[in-house]
Amino acid sequence: MHNKIILILALGMMLCLSACAELKQTGREIGHTTKKVTTAIGHGTRDTVKAIGRETKEVVEEIKE
Repeated sequence: MHNKIILILALGMMLCLSACAELKQTGREIGHTTKKVTTAIGHGTRDTVKAIGRETKEVVEEIKE
């Protein structure tokens, strides 16, 4: 009886550790994907702001002339 309890506990712990590893990997993938998406959004925003700034500067210079 005592051996069965130890076996059940050991199997339960192994399953828990396996589940934890999968959760950790899933969290890591979500984190990397989030970083890539936010970086892409940031770069797109930066490029748009720079383009607007250049166009605005050109229009102001044309108005001055």
